[in-house]
Amino acid sequence: MTQSLVPSESAPVVRGPALCVDLDGTLLNSDILYESLLALLARNPLYLFLLPFWLLRGKAAVKRELASRVTLPAETLPYNEQVVELLRTTSQRPRVLCTASDALLVQPIAEHLGLFEQVIASDGQRNLSGRNKAQALVAAFGERNFDYAGNGTVDLEVWSHAAGGWVVNNGSALARAAGRRTTIHAHWPAPSRGRAWLKALRLHQWLKNLLVFVPLLAAHQFMEPGSIVQSILAFLAFGLCASGVYVLNDLLDLTPDRLHVRKRNRPFAAGRLPLPHGLIVAPVLTLSGLLLSLLCSFTFTGVLLAYYVMTLAYSLRLKRIVMIDVVLLASLYTVRIVGGAVAIDAEPSFWLLAFSMFIFLSLALLKRYTELHAILASGKNKASGRGYGVEDLPLLQSLGAAAGYIAVMVMALYINSPESVELYRNPKLLWLICPVLLYWISRVWVVAHRGDMHDDPIVFAATDRASQIVVLLCGLFALAAI
Repeated sequence: MTQSLVPSESAPVVRGPALCVDLDGTLLNSDILYESLLALLARNPLYLFLLPFWLLRGKAAVKRELASRVTLPAETLPYNEQVVELLRTTSQRPRVLCTASDALLVQPIAEHLGLFEQVIASDGQRNLSGRNKAQALVAAFGERNFDYAGNGTVDLEVWSHAAGGWVVNNGSALARAAGRRTTIHAHWPAPSRGRAWLKALRLHQWLKNLLVFVPLLAAHQFMEPGSIVQSILAFLAFGLCASGVYVLNDLLDLTPDRLHVRKRNRPFAAGRLPLPHGLIVAPVLTLSGLLLSLLCSFTFTGVLLAYYVMTLAYSLRLKRIVMIDVVLLASLYTVRIVGGAVAIDAEPSFWLLAFSMFIFLSLALLKRYTELHAILASGKNKASGRGYGVEDLPLLQSLGAAAGYIAVMVMALYINSPESVELYRNPKLLWLICPVLLYWISRVWVVAHRGDMHDDPIVFAATDRASQIVVLLCGLFALAAI
């Protein structure tokens, strides 16, 4: 059983070189303060307005308020394997988890690992960081009678009183500074974060923003340089805004992502990127997208802002509500098409909007179906952070296939409409698109039914050879009709 130790000036000195390990950024490739804050905001964003009042009582009080309201599953947190291995191979001296995080959240972590004899943590009154932590460790173990593993400049205060130490997840500058204060046994720098950021921004998801070019093609303005430039600006603005939303969504979904077989490898969930950096990057990307959108028009900026608000509502709450989530997902795809039309000052076609709503509703249902299918295969019966259970699989399959077929029916009705006759010289050639779409919709649902669908249908469509051929054929048939 791990002993919880509340530091005090009168604590007895324990003889022997204790091994003291920091938690945030050292034992964990994450930060409990930000983990708990994001978990609380994901549950109820209105807590954001209470934070200033908690801060008036000090940082330790903030940590206790957060810790008393959230639970962080210790088994899902991203641990640093090098530090864990150090603890496992050290058994002849006291092992101590000493951290500025609140004891209410730290104690379950220590008990889960089973590697510590003592826990020294913040208690709601005293923030155990920097000088306070150094004083607590000296009081508990004596001057130069403990080794310390840490990760930040604030830990230099502790290394000044330690017999030796480890520098974790930081650069050589901190290692040199720590080396001037004590003997550094090892330096374990953080891995390069370039690829992690590329993954976090989900640049491959910018494929979805190609929808802004659909009105350019549908209105036959693809030979007009001005319209092309406006569409490119719209594409970039949607991309920046979307990446900002993806980062924010990953920050708010840390625990559900860690329970998912693939999403647990996302950079923030896996601890490969610092959470504070994400909290800065997300609004910067969004603001950059909104500023870029002003080069198109104020109306387009309004559409992009509406897209952001819808996406934010989805991330914070609506993705947990059955059927509202898939309708909103379909609407987000359609908003991209509306934005593309507004960017080139074209009237969004009724037929195009109707077709996109149904086809993307089918894809949104396909996404949920695929997630549930994977959950069923793993032996579970409910999606974490979603309102669906595996018993909903047949219903989602029926609704998704029906929505896809209705989209094809909308396409068929459009072929005989006055708008089609006005835009195309040989509109009847568009009929060739219908059987191709019927094949593709049927095929993706068969693939999903067999459990072979990627959990993002858009990624599947972009990488699947048959889907690429379908897009090529539809484009050729549309050009032939022109």
